[in-house]
Amino acid sequence: MLPTENRLRRREDFATAVRRGRRAGRPRLVVHLRSGVTDPHAPGQNAAPTRAGFVVSKAVGGAVVRNKVKRRLRHLMRDRVALLPPGSLVVVRALPGAGDADHAQLAQDLDAALQRLLGGGTR
Repeated sequence: MLPTENRLRRREDFATAVRRGRRAGRPRLVVHLRSGVTDPHAPGQNAAPTRAGFVVSKAVGGAVVRNKVKRRLRHLMRDRVALLPPGSLVVVRALPGAGDADHAQLAQDLDAALQRLLGGGTR
């Protein structure tokens, strides 16, 4: 499970990551990354923790499928949060194919998108 301090919860933070961040699309998900943002909600801290949020719409499937996808994505991001710059905002948006994907397929898409956003991948 993703620790509480690494969860993106505010609507404004989701909007900042999506509107002002970079985007990398994969067949099953889209990742938005806003690097190195200081947290305006945490007074006195210079290096805010990296925070991640997830968007899984009804197009992915029913409630059971959506919750399963969210749990898998949270688990995958837990291991990858340390790879991102401190203060980053990450939004992972699941596409309709994510409901049928297994854990390994979601991990592959997430890794490829993060690698591209961090400068290690090509178009």
